[in-house]
Amino acid sequence: MNNEKRERAIDHKCPNCGAKIVFVPELGKWKCDNCKGEFDLETLKKYNNASSEENNKDIETEVDTNYVEYHCKNCGAKIIADENTASTFCVYCGNTAILKSKLSGKFAPSKIIPFKKSKDEALEAFKNLSKGKPLMPKFFNKKENIEKLSGVYIPFWLYSVSAEGNIDVSATKVATWTSGDTSYTKTDTYDVTREGKMKYDRIPVDGSTRFADDLMNTIEPFNYNEMVDYNHAYLSGFLAEKYDVESEKGEAVAKQRAEETTKNTFLASVTGYSSTIIKNSNINETIDNVEYVLLPVWMVNVKYKDQYYTFAMNAQTGEFVGDIPISKERAIAFGIGIFLVVALIVLLICFIVYKGGM
Repeated sequence: MNNEKRERAIDHKCPNCGAKIVFVPELGKWKCDNCKGEFDLETLKKYNNASSEENNKDIETEVDTNYVEYHCKNCGAKIIADENTASTFCVYCGNTAILKSKLSGKFAPSKIIPFKKSKDEALEAFKNLSKGKPLMPKFFNKKENIEKLSGVYIPFWLYSVSAEGNIDVSATKVATWTSGDTSYTKTDTYDVTREGKMKYDRIPVDGSTRFADDLMNTIEPFNYNEMVDYNHAYLSGFLAEKYDVESEKGEAVAKQRAEETTKNTFLASVTGYSSTIIKNSNINETIDNVEYVLLPVWMVNVKYKDQYYTFAMNAQTGEFVGDIPISKERAIAFGIGIFLVVALIVLLICFIVYKGGM
């Protein structure tokens, strides 16, 4: 059953000419492609582009449990977004639409890391995937796949965690020696205990079920010293999501990461032994603080043989990750090529030996 409500779709306009402006990572500013004007955040605030909805009309919207419908201010087209989309594009004119209600109230981020790596840098990283990977399907570097690359602000929870406890370790020292024709081995076993306290600042947990946690974990770390206060203007030119993983659920993940790191740190301090293994552990974690932030990622999904492959780039540090399939056809061709080369070398050696024996 649908419920009607009022929804605002915010876009950001050039203070000089009124055309659309987008955030340009390499400049750290907003730029107008029409008049080539460049603006910092303070300038946009003066023109109410970064904090006010004064110049945006109310949009009649139909909402159900899955989708939001709104009208593009530029061309009037109807745009459909799912319930977790906070910033999207008009597919007809390319105008950015920011659904402020999706990032308001409890969904309002406290901080954001603006994009630092440009789309050109992300495209170059994606193209470089094929280097040194002769078995990667050529399909992945086709133009239509590369053009799907999008900049997305991913919702993250950042947890500050205190950990305290101890581990019991079984450690061994092994000595070997030889006397006459006999070899001896002596193994001494020790019980070792380590205990202590540790503090972790801003353990990240992906706040969206749309993005695979292992992929998001792999592009870490982010430099949180570069976070700035959240402002809707940073979303211009990019997609954005709101969280659908509650902070309470994310706490369990943060505590688990803190526990594993604490145990490994304690174990690493048990040195001078041939082997070590944790027998028992008792680690207690406390959440000291939690922040809701948006972090920048360049992403592209490529469908290959009815399966989707996701590639992601940390848009702050440039870390690029993704699983690459192997083309069976290229693998077979590569194997045949190696076989032929080896066979040719063997024939050449046989020929040289035969001629030398004549």
